[in-house]
Amino acid sequence: MQILTNIENYNYGLQKIFPEAKDFLPLLGTDYVELYVGNAKQAAHFYKTAFGFQSLAYAGLETGVRDRTSYVLAQGKIRLVLTTPLTSHSPIADHLKHHGDGVKVIALWVEDARAAFHETVQRGATPYLEPTVESDAFGEVVRSGVHTYGETVHIFVERKNYKGTFLPGYEPWVSHYNPTETGLQYIDHMVGNVGWNQMNVWAKFYHEVMGFANLVSFDDKDISTEYSALMSKVMTNGNGRIKFPINEPAEGKSKSQIEEFIEFYEGAGCQHIAVATHDIVFTVQEMRNRGVEFLHVPGTYYDTVAARVGIIEEDLTLLKELGIMVDRDEEGYLLQIFTRPVEDRPTMFFEIIQRKGAKSFGKGNFKALFESIEAEQRRRGTL
Repeated sequence: MQILTNIENYNYGLQKIFPEAKDFLPLLGTDYVELYVGNAKQAAHFYKTAFGFQSLAYAGLETGVRDRTSYVLAQGKIRLVLTTPLTSHSPIADHLKHHGDGVKVIALWVEDARAAFHETVQRGATPYLEPTVESDAFGEVVRSGVHTYGETVHIFVERKNYKGTFLPGYEPWVSHYNPTETGLQYIDHMVGNVGWNQMNVWAKFYHEVMGFANLVSFDDKDISTEYSALMSKVMTNGNGRIKFPINEPAEGKSKSQIEEFIEFYEGAGCQHIAVATHDIVFTVQEMRNRGVEFLHVPGTYYDTVAARVGIIEEDLTLLKELGIMVDRDEEGYLLQIFTRPVEDRPTMFFEIIQRKGAKSFGKGNFKALFESIEAEQRRRGTL
């Protein structure tokens, strides 16, 4: 199901490199990501049209759910749940009032949701959902959950005894409108933005409560320009299938992208979802043709790419035309590009990434990325 077989060698390597990352849960992969949105029907149309997601499941009034409507979309191993409240007094409506569209649930696939809940709570996690059994004609699912940064939560999903489309309470969503996929395969990582001096707090949470290890750290010398800076720690579970970079602001002349996010999201939250593809040129061309807007990369960035990263298989002229960045580490290279925010608030966006052996996160691209984001901030008047 969600096991990322194409990075198994990397997973085994992580267990050797980071023996302190204890998979006591263990985490088998990302089960789904749930976004609270203002209009799930319209958001689903956007993600199908622009990103190539396919209709999977639905829950709402027609299925006996009285307080919300949810559309489930799938592509590769990725499942997105788009949820909208049906009443103004719903907690979901309150969440939307403060944060706008954004990630509420990062659901993690586990073998035993009861054990995952008790293990994390006894290590200090704040409970969100007590272990709950949900069942229908296709079997049963056990879910539990804990709080993490801001109002984001982790739901542990145990589905070994379930054969249905998604979860009990959902029915298959049959639609005549299913644009072709764009080549998205799985979630590579998800980035959380937290407030001043909170990065180490949440890195400690993932280490002590979730059993993660610090894969790599970046300070303001690594991620900065003349105007703004941030610091980041990338946390990974022991088998490497789940990676959560945690960002916090750093001192600079102007307001950083992290501060802008927190201002408009009104708190800590998921800044972006990085989704992997096996052919980034195809994926980006398809998404651009469908209306997805990407950050502009300064043309001078490509003047030094060949000297910095060496030989690559892709046509550099085409990468420049599309705005795809390249970086190399000791294991290989990667290609990446970032969308503009996918909602009106300058908050959540997507990263498209293709790994050609590289296990890093594009450190060599940080300056160009920051400059691109700062150009957008200037246009918004928030830099």
